[in-house]
Amino acid sequence: MGDAFCPDCKRSTETVFDHSAGDMVCSECGLVLEAHSIDETSEWRTFANESGDNDPVRVGGPTNPLLADGGLSTVISKPNGGQSDFLSSSLGRWQNRSSNPDRSLILAFRTIATMADRLGLVATIKDRANEIYKKVEDLKSIRGRNQDAILAACLYIACRQEDRPRTVKEICSVANGATKKEIGRAKEFIVKQLEVEMGQSMEMGTIHAGDFLRRFCSHLGMTNQAVKAAQEAVQKSEELDIRRSPISIAAAVIYMITQLSDDKKPLKDISLATGVAEGTIRNSYKDLYPYASRLIPTSFAKEEDLKNLCSP
Repeated sequence: MGDAFCPDCKRSTETVFDHSAGDMVCSECGLVLEAHSIDETSEWRTFANESGDNDPVRVGGPTNPLLADGGLSTVISKPNGGQSDFLSSSLGRWQNRSSNPDRSLILAFRTIATMADRLGLVATIKDRANEIYKKVEDLKSIRGRNQDAILAACLYIACRQEDRPRTVKEICSVANGATKKEIGRAKEFIVKQLEVEMGQSMEMGTIHAGDFLRRFCSHLGMTNQAVKAAQEAVQKSEELDIRRSPISIAAAVIYMITQLSDDKKPLKDISLATGVAEGTIRNSYKDLYPYASRLIPTSFAKEEDLKNLCSP
């Protein structure tokens, strides 16, 4: 049921949708207001006890402009059943003869999508990483290099460019075995190659401690009041001359805030949640400690409460 303007009734009336005919009919006078409407929903229902082999989907994914054929190539799959030996071998030969030139790209895009999904990244970051990889792959300069590190580096750069940065350690956790050192080298290589190709410096975006703070606080299960205080402290820290990485500053601020809250977090837990070594957090905390009265909002802790902070 819905409302629509009926020209015969001269007013807005309730309508009934006839799914069998695709017509939208006025419930008062019976006038067909819209005919042969297109039903965009699926014509089947999927039940939980059905196997994955009975997939009723008859269409593929959307077109991909990064692929030569737009992603509309035909793939001959092996039939099921005991009599499929001859068919599978025959069709397999035809499949090999008409091999997709974008097969390596499709596999790379699939790997990037898997990594992005595991990190909970949005589709725009995934698409940007695909574009970066396509540009590098067209230069024919990544042969012989660690493919997993290259793909992880593309995802890292895409996160930076979309202002949703992730730490190298977070990227490394989904990089199929690629180390932080390998990803770092791959990132530098990609940036250098693309800068030479474009003839200008590559925009990577600026990293701020606030970009990581909310995610780190979520991992630690901090209260909303503590998260808000940490965000204000991080914003104020940008006015100071603290020569530490944004990730280290975010970890040190969290350590400072949790000391003043009822739910205190040990340094070990903060190190695990942020990926920053305990020694690095201590050194960053040592740099922030003299400015505690300026960083901590008075709504969260008063001047006398700051005495509860441990001395670095």
